Amino acid sequence: MAVDDTQRHQLDLQTTLDEVIGLLNKKEVINNLVQRSESHRHDLVQSLVEKQQLTALNRKLKQLHPADIAFVLEGLPIDQRFLIWDQLDSAERAAVFLELNDSVIKSLLGKMSQEEIVNVASYIESNQLAELITYLPEDIVLDVLNAIDKKSRSEVQSSLSFPKDSVGSLMDFDMVSVRASYDIGNTLETLRKNKMFPEKSDQLFVVSDSGLFEGVLSIKDLILNDADISVADVMIKGAFVLHTDDSLKDAASAFERYDLITVPVINLHGQLVGSLNVDRIVEYLEEHSQKELLSHVGLSEEEDLYAPVWKSAQNRWIWLGLNLCTAFIASRVIGMFEETIAQLVALAALLPIIASIGGNTGNQTVALMVRGLAMNQITKTNFKRFFMKEMSISLINGLVWGFVVSLFALIIYGNFDLALVMMGSMILTLLIAAFSGVVIPVTLDRFGRDPVMGSSVLLTAVIDCMGFFVFLGMAAMYLT
Repeated sequence: MAVDDTQRHQLDLQTTLDEVIGLLNKKEVINNLVQRSESHRHDLVQSLVEKQQLTALNRKLKQLHPADIAFVLEGLPIDQRFLIWDQLDSAERAAVFLELNDSVIKSLLGKMSQEEIVNVASYIESNQLAELITYLPEDIVLDVLNAIDKKSRSEVQSSLSFPKDSVGSLMDFDMVSVRASYDIGNTLETLRKNKMFPEKSDQLFVVSDSGLFEGVLSIKDLILNDADISVADVMIKGAFVLHTDDSLKDAASAFERYDLITVPVINLHGQLVGSLNVDRIVEYLEEHSQKELLSHVGLSEEEDLYAPVWKSAQNRWIWLGLNLCTAFIASRVIGMFEETIAQLVALAALLPIIASIGGNTGNQTVALMVRGLAMNQITKTNFKRFFMKEMSISLINGLVWGFVVSLFALIIYGNFDLALVMMGSMILTLLIAAFSGVVIPVTLDRFGRDPVMGSSVLLTAVIDCMGFFVFLGMAAMYLT
């Protein structure tokens, strides 16, 4: 079977991790053998062997890209992770920091001294340093800010002043801009003189003499036009721009919709203050998707595979506690109908079917709603239409699968009235599931809460309680 580039890259990463683990295990085995030896030069031999093994490890690390080292660190237990980290200098640590997930960053920062943190911070660009600072205690933050130059300090403080999920918090301050009053020749000369050129963009930003954003100049137009032509004559006016207070979610949608590479960022006064690159958006989307994946099962993004057992257990208590509360409520609903269940034991056997089908329907609806909210596809104008569609789908599914379940109950138990109750409760439960699946995520989003994090618990509680109540209530009315 053919393997594409992405698969080869993943296989290479896993091979790299295995090679590093092999070197670490070899080092540990040799050290244990040396310690057991009874040589009178035991300490000298151990020191030489230690240096030899670390040299081999360092040679391997020097061959790796910072992103690959980050992958290795995330795949190692904490003690081995720290050993690898100790082999990197400040510049290498700075590059690797930018590729690590939040939980690993926090574990490494907890091991580093204040001086080491300040040294690493001096190698990180201002917009990315602003992200790292959010993990640091206040006393270390002051030392970090004092250690960088005035311009970088101002940019870091500016990034920190914007809300976390805004364009301003993620924008890059280092951009290449040209004056609209210049001609092509002057522009090229200025770029050569100052050795400036956009590294990750296909265009230059054009500003007025007062710094107001005017448009963009493509690299193609810069190269192909005559030297005496004015920049203002060939620039693209009305180019797409982002504002510092725009949300990153909206920005990500724009990048995907318009196939953007780099977008200028302006402030409320229309002045060019930065740029947002597609690689930063990709990082944001990856982080956001991982957070949603973990949130859906009640885990925080800080969960580390190699974190201490006690800490990992504590991270899961809130979620388990909430689920336990909903389970207690559902059990009390069933308890209300103990006499009914005692008279017809078949009800107990059929209860899981109601809960399972209802839960599946609700989860399908929630998934569509969360996706629609994330992509801004659900608005006030089309919410009613979407709501009616989901209710109609659930009604059809309730009729179809309610008939199937009722036929099953009739064949197994030979009770026609039980079959009718089963069909009726199935229809009502699926309608309740669809209603909850639409309303719960929208309500959470309306109140500024993450619909992914809270929808699952609330949906389970509603479907279990209402599904059991409907089924057992109808059974109590018509079968006893």
